[in-house]
Amino acid sequence: MNEQTLSRRKFISKTSLFIGGSYIALSSPGLIQNLYAWIDHQRQSDYKQELYKNSPIARYWLSTNTKNVNCLSCHSASQISGKKQFDHEETLVKCLLCAQGCIIKEDEKGKCRARINIDGNLKSLVYGRPIAIHTDPIEKKPFYHFLPGSDAYSLATSGCPLSCQFCQNWEISQSKPEDVPVDYIPPEEIATAAQSQKVPIIAFTYNEPTVFIEYLTDISRLARKKNLRSVLISCGFMNEDPLKEMCEVLDAIKIDLKGFSEDFYRKVCSAELKPVLRSIKQVSKSNVHLEIVNLVVPSLNDSNKMLTNLSDWIVGEIGPDVPIHFTRFHPDYKLLNLPPTPIETLESAREIAMSKGVHYAYVGNVPGHQGNCTYCPKCGKEIIKRSGMFTTEIHLKNGKCEYCNYLISGVWK
Repeated sequence: MNEQTLSRRKFISKTSLFIGGSYIALSSPGLIQNLYAWIDHQRQSDYKQELYKNSPIARYWLSTNTKNVNCLSCHSASQISGKKQFDHEETLVKCLLCAQGCIIKEDEKGKCRARINIDGNLKSLVYGRPIAIHTDPIEKKPFYHFLPGSDAYSLATSGCPLSCQFCQNWEISQSKPEDVPVDYIPPEEIATAAQSQKVPIIAFTYNEPTVFIEYLTDISRLARKKNLRSVLISCGFMNEDPLKEMCEVLDAIKIDLKGFSEDFYRKVCSAELKPVLRSIKQVSKSNVHLEIVNLVVPSLNDSNKMLTNLSDWIVGEIGPDVPIHFTRFHPDYKLLNLPPTPIETLESAREIAMSKGVHYAYVGNVPGHQGNCTYCPKCGKEIIKRSGMFTTEIHLKNGKCEYCNYLISGVWK
């Protein structure tokens, strides 16, 4: 037989797959594609079963099985009608992590998709399951007054309690844990990896990190022992107790104040404004460094009235020294019909903020713009120069302006 001629057995072995004791012939490209799709489905199913089985119990929840549970946690007095206990046909869980306040049926998830009710226990499907890890400049988050020029070991899981129509990380934030099979990575490995890369910061970012609070806080505690700082990039929609725990282990928090309107939050983000304002005030009263971002979306949250009210609230409630970034919107996710934010709008937002007394107002996502640099509130000189996402010059000495000795708010070393 010619060496280049395949025997029937060899041909079958090269053009078939052995499943369940039989050869399945791959006689066409379409059949091959269907077979690969079937294999992917099986792998996905196996991963989902393993994920649901091995995921740890979450924190911040109560259930109808909780001993001495206060029924008023979920029901009004009129619903209970004087009963000592409200009867349920199935075991429900109420998540206490964020302001959505999800009441979750068995085998169902909350709005964030990261926490599931299994047998009356709330499990975290994202603990130890980062789907994105990358090292970024801290300015990308953006933090402009926290260790400028440093790199941050950045990670995210899937999940978010909001559904912002303009989300620029929607592939991550709106995904489900079972959609992206990943290996389990314990907190120790994250802290060690950051240390081995010689970066001073671990950043929880890309999605809403509050959904993996158990993982986040475990990593942060280990990072602190290694002299690493931890920062959170958040929508600010968490409840007070979870935020209190995070403030105990984090060094900086950036909160997206997406607009100064309840209507905007409800229609565009499927959320509420008041919990975010509460979170900002809570962080400002802690020892954690705070910065605020306002993504300015044309026709939705860019009116002078809304920007003025936002600036008034910041100065009146948390003071003039908290940096605020007015960031340029780019068409993405469900708002592809809108144009990028005009630079003039961002400049106007910055001018409004500064006229209201904000000391550090920035124009974001416009590389090379002068509003991307930091100026001394006293002498007006440029003290931190940036090019894109990188810091190129720093004119500070012991946290003070090099020119006039004015104390600049921030964490500089």
